[in-house]
Parts: sequence; C-alpha cells; structure tokens
Amino acid sequence: MYFDDKTEVFLNGKWIKAKDAQASIFSQTLHYGTGVFEGLRSYNNGNGFNIFRPLEHFERLKKSSERVFLKVPYSTEELINTAYELIDRNKLTNAYIRPLVFAGPNMMLSPSSEVNVFMTAWKWAKYPGYEPLNCMISSYLKPSPKSTPIDAKVVGNYSQATLASAEAKSLGYDEAILLDMDGNITEGPGANIFYEKDGVLFTPKLGNIFPGITRKTLIEICKELKVEVVEKDIKPEELYKAETAFFCGTASEITRIDSINGEHYKKDWEESIGHILHILYQQKVMFDEYQGLTIV
Repeated sequence: MYFDDKTEVFLNGKWIKAKDAQASIFSQTLHYGTGVFEGLRSYNNGNGFNIFRPLEHFERLKKSSERVFLKVPYSTEELINTAYELIDRNKLTNAYIRPLVFAGPNMMLSPSSEVNVFMTAWKWAKYPGYEPLNCMISSYLKPSPKSTPIDAKVVGNYSQATLASAEAKSLGYDEAILLDMDGNITEGPGANIFYEKDGVLFTPKLGNIFPGITRKTLIEICKELKVEVVEKDIKPEELYKAETAFFCGTASEITRIDSINGEHYKKDWEESIGHILHILYQQKVMFDEYQGLTIV
C-alpha cells in the first residue's frame, strides 16, 4: 500500500529504494517513542503539483524535533526541496508526504546522539474516508501538556490516539473523540474538531490540543467569510447540542461527523458552514505558496 519495488525514499541524505531502507531495531524511537513526524499533502493543480504550506509543516517538524532533543541536520528550504523531489522521483501529484525524524540505537532514557531523517510519499485518499463518521467519546484521555509536548507531533504521543481509535471501532463506532484531564473536548485521534451552532463555529482553544495547520487555515478562511469562530473549553454536552460537526487535518482534510455517542446531527450538511469550508479548502490547497516550484 505504501510502497512498491519502484518507490524511492529519502534517508539521511541519500535516495534509495523503499524496499532497501533500514533502521536499527535498537532505535530509541522504536522502544520509547522519542521521534517526531509530519504529514503533508501535494495536490495536482492542473499545471503540475503543489505541496500545501510546506514552510509551516517543516518549520514545525524542526521545532518538534528540538522538543525531544533531536536536531535536524537540514534547513527548512532543503527539506522543502527534498519533498518536491520526492514527489517528482515517484511520479506522483496527489500524494501524502511523511517525514520522520528518529533516533539511533540507544537503550538509555537520555537523549540520543544519532539523528536520522526519513521521507516518503504515497497515494492516500482522505483518512479515514469520505463517509460521515459515527463517533464516540473515548475513555482514553489526551495527554497533559505537563507530561509531554502536545504541540509537537511526537511519535509516542500517538499511542493514546491509536488506542482510542481501536476502542471506538471495537464498540461499533467509526472514530473516537478524546477529552482532556478536565473533561473538555480536545480532538480526534489525528484531527482537530469544530462544531456549528446558530451560525457560529466553535473549536477547542489552544493549550490542551494539537495546533493543526488545517485548523489554522480554516480559521483564516472564516475570517475572510466573516464567519465567527469561538475558541473555548467545550464540554461533551455542548457537542451533543450542535447542529453539525467535523474533523479537520492534513490527512482527513474536512470530514463530516454524523453522530456522537448515537446522537445524530439534524442539520443538512450541504447547508452547513463545514460544507462551505470543505469546498473553499479544496480550492485553496491547490494554489498555495511555491505554486509547485522548488526553492533553489
């Protein structure tokens, strides 16, 4: 699914076949989760392809790496050029791009001196799909910002997300929604969340959530449309009383939520703010900065 015999990947400054890529089974990232990653998308813009907001993504990757004491040995511009070359080499246009910064062999609970940089891409439709989702409030909580840097895409942070998603599916739901330690809504396993009520969009405030680039983009679009967006603490009962709701993220783009714990939303999705944002977002991502051109 993610590669074939022809797929090329970037690993520590070299282009190699994905089937030949190797990493140590003693990597500290594998054992303790001290690595970071990003997720980007490239889009066919009718005249080649464009990677959406690569500058923001790769700057965040470097900042995330520093939070777990791993220093990326490449500039942001070099990482952007690598991403564009990656898409070219694999003859892709619409693709998902996964950079990963991972530690070398180290069984000690201390920073690793070896840093590895890996980047790959593959064709990937919206995750988890195009159908509206029936969600549940998970029994798993979002990690506290006092215990881990939740504003960084740290590998180890996603164990709770994986468990929450697995729990939801085992109980017959499509996806999970996690609360924080104070009982407030945070996000889905890999996406931010918005809901609509009386012509206003509401989303959890920054602090206990991941500050998604897609989330930020939608707030920018709402400002252009003069749609009010309120960032606040949100209790589950407020989400139940919403008119519509949706997840957003690089992988999920904008994905409609149909119900929470069996409570279905009544408003027609085609008449919602979320549906309008979905249309405008699809237009925006194809013609973002760099316009499909590599930086030299």
